[in-house]
Amino acid sequence: MNYDERPRYHYKPKQGWINDPNGLVYFQGYYHAFYQHAPHCERPWQDEMMHWGHARTKDFLHWEELPVALTPDQWYEGKGCWSGTAIVRDGTLYLFYASVYAKEGVEEWVETISVATSTDGVHFEKYAGNPVIPTYPLDGSWDFRDPAVLEKDGKFYLFVASGNPPTHTARLLVYESDDLFRWTYRGVAFEWENAKCAECPSVLPFGDGKYLLTVSVCKKGDEHFFSVMVGTFDGRHFRAELTGCADCGPDQYAGQAFCDPEGRHLLLAWIPGWKYQGYASHDVGCLSLPRELCVRDGRIVAPPAREVRRLLTDSDPCVRRTPDGFRIERTGRDPVVYRGDVRRLQILRDAYLVEVFVNDGEAVVTALL
Repeated sequence: MNYDERPRYHYKPKQGWINDPNGLVYFQGYYHAFYQHAPHCERPWQDEMMHWGHARTKDFLHWEELPVALTPDQWYEGKGCWSGTAIVRDGTLYLFYASVYAKEGVEEWVETISVATSTDGVHFEKYAGNPVIPTYPLDGSWDFRDPAVLEKDGKFYLFVASGNPPTHTARLLVYESDDLFRWTYRGVAFEWENAKCAECPSVLPFGDGKYLLTVSVCKKGDEHFFSVMVGTFDGRHFRAELTGCADCGPDQYAGQAFCDPEGRHLLLAWIPGWKYQGYASHDVGCLSLPRELCVRDGRIVAPPAREVRRLLTDSDPCVRRTPDGFRIERTGRDPVVYRGDVRRLQILRDAYLVEVFVNDGEAVVTALL
């Protein structure tokens, strides 16, 4: 497998490290994808801290790489501008992000919440009053990051991913604001038992008074899972009514969803390069192609967005059907085995990676080959 071959359709920067998609938004005629980025390093947290890389597209197939949107150049972000989300308000684009710094005498880094704005979608100005949330509440922990912003009934809500070590729960903490700058803590919106912390949430209106929540949950050790839920949010608590996965991996993480002008709920995830150091002279990670999150027959599904459907095929040499599903053959590593009812298989192969859609998005398997 040639890991130096560049994917044609999956976005990755010309150079440097990429991970979590951030601030997915439609603004001034383009789909914008920001992402965690080390512009001059092929591995993160070595010679430079996390930036927000930036690209835009009209069709998810042809991307324009733009200048870095956020550089960690303020005292409150000396350890990086970490993940977050975006919102458009009165013609201005707001980026909410985790601003991280080291404090003398404190072992753990300090994770805070900051905001930057832009009127042209390219040049960003950090708010002079940053960080807008300087510390975590008692319900949380030093894992306090990845803010997800939502507008509801004339107010704004900010969901911050955290955890609570005494209760062994991962948590989403919720704040409320009238102006996007002054935030009041309202409590624990949702939690997961037997987990360390949550990461990279997104919360969106889903119609008929429902809301869509996507989140990555870190269990103990290196174990984690990605969850998609549909339920209600009353300004304090999220109550799940449907739960799904959207992608069972193994090579995906930190998916983020956003709503486009047509009302589609589109999801992009990070196809990570963590386990593939040395396979190529550069980071092999990239962003997934978009999936459309929807409910079909009472279950959450993630079919490919229409812009990329022409790339799908029903077979590929790396995917072999089996009596009880299929397997993905990989170079020098164990195959990825899927077991389940397979009525239809759609395969998107791009250089050294593959995305497999089962039964029009009832399940998705993403793998680096």
